[in-house]
Amino acid sequence: MGVITLQEVSKDYVLPGGGRLRVLDKISFGVADGMFNSILGPSGCGKSTILNLIAGLDQQTSGSILVQGKPRIGFVFQQPRLLNWRTIAENVELPLESQAMKADERRRIANRYLGLVGLGGYEHYYPLKVSGGMQQRASIARALAIEPEILLMDEPFSGLDEWTARKMRQELMRIWQETQKTIVFVTHSISEAVFLSQQILIVSPKPATVFKTVNVDLPYPRDYGNLQLFEIETRLTRDFLTMNFE
Repeated sequence: MGVITLQEVSKDYVLPGGGRLRVLDKISFGVADGMFNSILGPSGCGKSTILNLIAGLDQQTSGSILVQGKPRIGFVFQQPRLLNWRTIAENVELPLESQAMKADERRRIANRYLGLVGLGGYEHYYPLKVSGGMQQRASIARALAIEPEILLMDEPFSGLDEWTARKMRQELMRIWQETQKTIVFVTHSISEAVFLSQQILIVSPKPATVFKTVNVDLPYPRDYGNLQLFEIETRLTRDFLTMNFE
């Protein structure tokens, strides 16, 4: 059994007219401790809903979700969601302010994780004074500041240009190897999922079902020119073309 286990999880939303819209249909999968797992599927298929259920931000209609050990969970959203009137360091400190922790200890933790994501020296900058990629680095540092056992990431690089996104993927790979967090990463990019992941859960258009689970048994760090990664990406692209998108 993994640190995260979903069994036959379905999610319905009630429509204004009283009908029901099924978004997830009997989703089952597990994520082992320390694993990098991606949820891959077309836009609007319910991938983010799965993250919200794991995080406890929403409740499934049926089925069960087990997250072992009541771990701390960090969440990185598609947009950085930084407060523009706070410095980068103050944004990273934000989730620590509800804890019984002295200000100098909060700043020490913030500086540690800003260094980990490559933002050492930018502590006193404001979000609007740095690039989008740097803002997303800060959001990752903020999620790591609570020292979570599980990190949920909802298409965090989709708003970046491809050059910046590539650098961010390499940075995320390095951070994951250093911290050994369990990561569940949502994406609609086949190449991104293949490059980052040990396990890929492919879900269909909604109501989302598990179309396929793929293991990427290649060593880290990975290189963009790796032909084996390209072969896996090509195979998954063919698989995607066989899905029903109606």
